[in-house]
Amino acid sequence: MELKIRQMRQARRLTQKEIARHLHCDQSLYSKYERGEREIPLHLLVELALFYGVSLDYLAGLTPQPKPYI
Repeated sequence: MELKIRQMRQARRLTQKEIARHLHCDQSLYSKYERGEREIPLHLLVELALFYGVSLDYLAGLTPQPKPYI
């Protein structure tokens, strides 16, 4: 999951600080989410799925393709 959120962020040329601001958290905390040092709370995963337009299944690694979030 950590790798996917990093890949999606980098593909959109966004910084960790920009994503952290959207999630209302500190950049250092978001960095820990990306590195897998902290578990991402479900409500933030939902926010990321909405932000990137992908399913929670994709973020969790249950599906290989980023299906649209419904």
